[in-house]
Amino acid sequence: MNWVSYIFLTALGLSIIVQLWLDNRHTRHVRLHRDAVPEAFSENIKLEAHQKAADYTLAKVNSGFFDMLISTILLLFWTLGGGLEWLDTSLRTFELSAVYTGILVILSLMLISGIVDLPMSLYRTFVLEQRFGFNRMTLGLFIADIFKNLIVSLLIGAPLIFVVLWLMEDANQFWWIYVWAVWMGFSLLMMWAWPAFIAPIFNKFEPLEDASLKQQIEDLLQRCGFKSNGVFVMDGSKRSSHGNAYFSGLGANKRIVFFDTLLKSLKADEVEAVLAHELGHFKRKHIQKRILSMALLSLISLAILAWLLTLPEFFNGLGVSHPSTYMGLILFMMVIPLFNLYLHPLMSYFSRKHEFEADEYAAKQSDAKNLISALVKLYEENANTLTPDPLYSAFHDSHPPAPVRIAHLAKA
Repeated sequence: MNWVSYIFLTALGLSIIVQLWLDNRHTRHVRLHRDAVPEAFSENIKLEAHQKAADYTLAKVNSGFFDMLISTILLLFWTLGGGLEWLDTSLRTFELSAVYTGILVILSLMLISGIVDLPMSLYRTFVLEQRFGFNRMTLGLFIADIFKNLIVSLLIGAPLIFVVLWLMEDANQFWWIYVWAVWMGFSLLMMWAWPAFIAPIFNKFEPLEDASLKQQIEDLLQRCGFKSNGVFVMDGSKRSSHGNAYFSGLGANKRIVFFDTLLKSLKADEVEAVLAHELGHFKRKHIQKRILSMALLSLISLAILAWLLTLPEFFNGLGVSHPSTYMGLILFMMVIPLFNLYLHPLMSYFSRKHEFEADEYAAKQSDAKNLISALVKLYEENANTLTPDPLYSAFHDSHPPAPVRIAHLAKA
């Protein structure tokens, strides 16, 4: 144990305390307001639906507690418990180069972590989501998704890991700048390629067939000056009854996607309002801002990693006696979330600010009342609590609390 060990254990302890404190505030606040629908929603949401949302929220918080407990145990096992040391020593017996040994260690760690997470994943899907009527997933589809994710991760992840580790091993002291450039290029490539080549591996995307709605959407796109590669309907209902809409891609590969569940629950004018909100993110350049913030944070993180790799105490303090670039990368990825936790309120603040701006844009391009009615339906159907604890929401929620958002739209 050294000073790095003590910083690590202190950060871990504080992280647990903060998360438990926030969870306790959230559950107490939701329970306190469980028996009364907020006045702003009393005419549109029944008490039964409000209570279902409260119970669903409480169940997810309880599930999250066990996730945190398991994650904490695993983190201590892999670091101070000697798990990474054992895994690294075992794979070093193959006497491969540092780059290929690093790839084996990282992929093995990902596989083991996936296996350990499997019981909780099964619970979330077939117990928690099933209990509240959201799950549409079959066991066969669940298993197929696992293998698809594994294959995609290997085909995409392994080459990326190779390039990163090769740069870390063979480049000069400014390797972190080269790795940052590769990471940003990869991220932009995925944003471009995902909608057309990867997402269809998991879901079917069919052109919108409703001629009247399609024309209404095309009129909206023309008013907003937005060009896309098409409007598609995704078969989200084969996994869940939750509804959503989004647009993805870059350049000429941009496409608008509606979940089939959303189209079944909303009227045409409400669909138009939801799409106007999504277009608001594009017109207000939120995507570009998020890319820039991601670029800045990743550059700072890599600079910190480059400094840590020069400190033997960093490795020894976290249970690794044979320093290497790949072990440094793994350790950094494991411990950095303990410190990123305190950035969540800032990131959530800007995300909610973007949501308000997109709502304001939607109110100008369509009818704000239609967006309000659409949001109310989505809150009810997705069992989103209308009464989150404000402080918990500030830490965890990328969208404004429902009453605040509806009040903001009502002013528009």
